[in-house]
Amino acid sequence: MGADYMENKIEELPIEVKALEDFLLYIKFQNGEEKIYDMKEMLKFDYYKNLRDKENFKTVKVFGITLKWSTGEDIAPEKIYFNSVPINEFNSEIKEMK
Repeated sequence: MGADYMENKIEELPIEVKALEDFLLYIKFQNGEEKIYDMKEMLKFDYYKNLRDKENFKTVKVFGITLKWSTGEDIAPEKIYFNSVPINEFNSEIKEMK
C-alpha cells in the first residue's frame, strides 16, 4: 500500500492552508471546499506542544495528502476534512494569525 493507495482513499486533498488567530486553520480542498479546523483540542496533546507557540503554528504547509509544520508535527488527513467546519457555517471571526 503506497501513497497512491492512500490518495485514492482520502475524500479531498488539501491544496491551501493558512494559520488563523485562536489556533484555527483555514483549509482549501481540491474540490473547492473551504473549511475551518480548530486545533485547540489537539494542542493539549504533548505531540503538538511546539505548536502552542504562534511562530511555530504559523509554519503550517500542505504536505502531500496532509498538513505539516516545520517542527515536524502532522495531522491525519481524514481529521482535517471530516472534523472541520465549512467556512460559511463558521460563526466566529476569521483573522490570519499575526
